[in-house]
Amino acid sequence: MVLSKSELIASLQHEVGILLHLAGKVDRAQLDFRPTRTQRSTLELLHYLSMMGPALVDVAMTGVFDGAVWTAKAAEASRLDFDQTVAAIAAQHDTYAHVLGALSDEDYRSGLTVWDIPTSRGAFIVAYVLCGHAAYRTQLFGYLKACGREELGTSNLWDGADPAPAAS
Repeated sequence: MVLSKSELIASLQHEVGILLHLAGKVDRAQLDFRPTRTQRSTLELLHYLSMMGPALVDVAMTGVFDGAVWTAKAAEASRLDFDQTVAAIAAQHDTYAHVLGALSDEDYRSGLTVWDIPTSRGAFIVAYVLCGHAAYRTQLFGYLKACGREELGTSNLWDGADPAPAAS
């Protein structure tokens, strides 16, 4: 695996930190904002982010994508209010450490086929969980900018931190 186990876990935990930072920038009055009528609202996007990573880790662990299980997890997430959703995202920090930390290097290299795509467990986690976090946090960042959060910049998106004040 290109990343070590500890690097993968740290990367996923960093993604959780970025999501929490961006969620902290959401104006609750704009939770229903959606860029177009067919896109998720801000709250719906956060609901998705609260279940996507852990649900895909479950897929990586079993090698099976079960649409009924996915739908049930999405329905459960959709019933959460904003604070519960943020708490569910925060819980991913420990979930990733616990579940992925228990895997051996051989477990990460073991093969699986999901959606008719043969891959290794580690490659699946990187491609779908880690990259999924990066993609959807970027979408959340775009929503925030569209809602008028013009002060947000690169450090908010990539570091999960407000930019350092300009030197005088």
